[in-house]
Amino acid sequence: VQLQAYGGGLVQSGGSLRLSCAASGRTFSRYDMGWMGWFRQAPGKEREFVAVIKWSGGTTYYTDSVKGRFTLSRDIAKNTVYLQMNNLKPEDTAVYYCALDTPPFKILSDIHYARGYDYWGQGTLVTVSS
Repeated sequence: VQLQAYGGGLVQSGGSLRLSCAASGRTFSRYDMGWMGWFRQAPGKEREFVAVIKWSGGTTYYTDSVKGRFTLSRDIAKNTVYLQMNNLKPEDTAVYYCALDTPPFKILSDIHYARGYDYWGQGTLVTVSS
């Protein structure tokens, strides 16, 4: 299984970017994908939770600092998630990693923790200038 992330770049404060992450390498069914989403890691900091979507049903969860600015969605046919990031701030600058949870699935209280996600993308750099 591979997760291919796209869409990072340099943007001014207040600007927008859309990240994509596609899962490939095997045939997925809705029973194979639990949670899929994004974490980020800024220089000198630990990897932190950004947003995740429950593949079955589409329920989304966000960290407080991005609520109202970021929107996570999925395309089931393409095994792809999209993170629309609006009103970007310099503190959003980080390498963004997509992550995929496969069976046995993580419980809700555990989705914010990087441990336990089975597959990770290569990371895509988002830089927001002030």
